[in-house]
Parts: sequence; structure tokens; C-alpha cells
Amino acid sequence: MNNHPSRTLLAGLWRAAVAAVSVNENFAARLPPPASRHTAVIAAGKAAAAMAAAAFHRYGDAVCGLAVTRHGHGLRAGENCGAIRMIEAGHPLPDQAGLAAGAEALKLADGLATGDLLLCLLSGGGSALLEAPLPGISHSDLKAVNDALLRCGAPIDEMNAVRKHLSRIKGGRLAAAAYPAKIFTLAISDVPGDDPAVIASGPTVADPSTAREALDIIARYAIAAPQSVRRILRDGQFETPKPGDPRLKKCEYQLAATSNDALIAAAREAERAGFAVVNRGAIEGEAREVALKEARLATALAEAGKRAVILAGGELTVTLSGDGTGGANREYALALALALNGHPAISALAADTDGIDGSSDAAGAYVFPDTLARARAANLDAAILLEAHDSGGFFAKVGDALITGPTRTNVADFRAIVVGA
Repeated sequence: MNNHPSRTLLAGLWRAAVAAVSVNENFAARLPPPASRHTAVIAAGKAAAAMAAAAFHRYGDAVCGLAVTRHGHGLRAGENCGAIRMIEAGHPLPDQAGLAAGAEALKLADGLATGDLLLCLLSGGGSALLEAPLPGISHSDLKAVNDALLRCGAPIDEMNAVRKHLSRIKGGRLAAAAYPAKIFTLAISDVPGDDPAVIASGPTVADPSTAREALDIIARYAIAAPQSVRRILRDGQFETPKPGDPRLKKCEYQLAATSNDALIAAAREAERAGFAVVNRGAIEGEAREVALKEARLATALAEAGKRAVILAGGELTVTLSGDGTGGANREYALALALALNGHPAISALAADTDGIDGSSDAAGAYVFPDTLARARAANLDAAILLEAHDSGGFFAKVGDALITGPTRTNVADFRAIVVGA
């Protein structure tokens, strides 16, 4: 492990950011009073276990339902969610457990009536974890489309526009199934702009996108979608509920945490340490292209003699080719290391706030002034590994991977560049 002086600061910024968007004792206080008849919970995403436990703390045995989260992100020792059934399922690709959870969620929603309350507790990852494909779409076809979407470099709003038009849950369909019950949604946002229609593919809000737009997205990224998917999108017979749909009139939506909350907490930590803060907010884009821009900004600050921390969130993308390991944050970190070329005054951290970058056990990676030098000493060619999209292999071998385990929250990426430490 590298013990560069900036490591302690970067780790502190990360901890402050994640703590600010985690489910805590304040979360349950935001939940509404129980219903006059029946209160049910459907929780989905990487924070689902913590959210379900908070709901049980709020309502006790008066609440039931289900919570679906990624494998390994479930309840911790000593936690209890009562009659809310805990399910662990596949992510980023939906598996049979996620499909079973989706079917159970629809059955629960369909059984609600006037006077009932459905609590939808959503967080990043919900799109893959809670799924019920439209008639005619097989599990294998659904996986194929999702895998292609993850690899093509499309931003999350376009990915979810396609997903919504292949699902019986997404794009307001879960709310439509629960009508005439009241629906209260509390969400942790992992999407730039915090649009409820995009978070977990918006199961309880109207969908402004269309099947035609979803088909256009598939064409734009040259996705080889199965014929079953193309047929459903061309026919348009399963269009999602649109704004003004009367089945959505009893829906209320609140945000519990966003990327901005994480960045504000990290900014306070940086200022306490005596650094000026450049907060770039939520950013989208190809990981290595964003890295080049932020390397130029950091270098300019260093050359001006500044002592600063550059903060950013959002969700970066990677257009994949090959079989390398590593998610968008480590791809960004490797591209940043190459762009900085061992600048002696600049260090950085890039990680996913859920504790999992891509599909590995690493949250992300550090970049230090000697990262490339240590790589060369270990006979690692950073440029070749970047082209192979094997940033995971690079940082594992050089010893700069960040391993945190599941955080059970998710506001997408967190990036910090320290200048002048």
C-alpha cells in the first residue's frame, strides 16, 4: 500500500462523501405515517437492505413487502427488516432472482386498494435488480440487451429509456399496477440531474420517453438487439404511462440523497484541511476523455501554485472492447495517471459510492505521483492496459486499488483530485 501524504486526505474525503448519502437514523424520519388500511414496501437497489431496515424501524410489524439488492449487499449482523422479505439478486445484469422479485412486486402492487400505502424505496442498481420483462421477451434476450447497453457507452438516461420499454415494472408501470393505492417514493439518486424518471428506471413516475426513442437509441449505438425486442419497440403496443396518466395521480416522490450531498460533505472536509475547493458537480462522459480534461485543470492549478481539491460526481461511461477488468472509475484513474505523468504535486481518487466499480471487488483506485513509476518497476505498461480496458488488473498489481466492500448506498461516482498536498 502506498503511504503518500495525500492518501489520508483522499480517504477522509471518500468517507465524508459516503457517510453523507448513507441510510441513517434520519432516513426513517422522512417516511410518511402508516396507511389507514395496509402499508407495503417495495425496496430496490444497492441501498435496499438499509432502507428496508429503516422502514421496519419506522413501522414495526405494521409493514410487509420485499427488498431486492445486489448479492452481498444484504442485511448486516444485528439488522432486522421484519416481514419485509430480503432478496439478493444479480447486478448489473438481471438474473432469475431479480425476475422472481419483479413478479412478486407486481403481485403485491396489484393486490393493493384504496386506503393502502405503497412505499417504494429506490436506489442505484434498481433497474437491474427488480425486473419483469414484457410478454414475449425472454430472460436471455433481456440480458443480451442489457449487456450491450452497458458496453456501448450510452449515458444512463438513454440506457434506462430502452429498459423501461421492455419491462412491466419500469417507466411508471409499477405505480399503475398499484392504483388506486397511494404511493410514496423515497429515493437515493445515482443519476446526473436526479430525474425521478431515470432513477431505477422510474417505476413510480410517468415516462416522457417513447418506444420509438428506445428503438432509435438501439440504432444509434448499433446494438444487435434480439428480434423479440425490436418487434415490441416497433409495435409500440406496450407504451409506458405518460404525464397526466390518472393512475399516477396518487404518487408522491422525494429524494433522500444525491451526488451533490456527497460533494458538499467532501468539500467541507477539504476546506477544514486548508484546501480551496473546485466543485465540478455531476459530470457525464467517456471516462478517459473526462480524465484528460480534469488532468489539464489540475495541472494548471499546480502550475499556479494553488492548494486545491477538485471534486466531481456523476456517472462516467466506458465504450468497451476486449475482456479487461475494471469499471469506469478505474478507467478514469488510469487515464488520469497517464495524463498527469507523475506530476509531483497531484494525487487523486476515483471510486463508485456503492463500493463496487464495474463488477469487481474494488470501489475504485488511487493515483499518486509515483503510480506510473511503480507500474514500470513491475513491468506493467499503463498505456497498453488502458487500451485493453484492463484498469482493474493495473491497479490490483500496482497496489493502488480502493477496496471498501459494499457501502449499501449509491450516488454514482466520486472523484477527488488533490493539488499541492
